[in-house]
Amino acid sequence: MNTTTAEKLARVIAAVGLAQNFSALKALATTGIQKGHMALHAKNIAVMAGAKGPEIDTVARELVEGGKVRVDIAEEILLRMRAKGVSS
Repeated sequence: MNTTTAEKLARVIAAVGLAQNFSALKALATTGIQKGHMALHAKNIAVMAGAKGPEIDTVARELVEGGKVRVDIAEEILLRMRAKGVSS
C-alpha cells in the first residue's frame, strides 16, 4: 500500500469500507442472505412447533418448499410426520 500519511491510510480504509458495502448490498439484493435467513427462520419455527432432533430440518425444509413459514403449518407437518412414524 505504501501509505506514508494518515490521510492516505484513511482513503484506503474508506475504499475498503465502500467495497464491503457494495458486497453487502449485492447479497441483500440477491438470494444469498435472504435464503440463509429464511432457512434459519424456518428452523426456529419448527422448534417452536415442537420439532426435535432430525425433525427440525425436515419440518423447516417443508416450510420453505411450501412458501409459508408459520407455526401452525409447522405443527401440521410435524403431526403428519409423527403419524407416519417419520419423526426420527
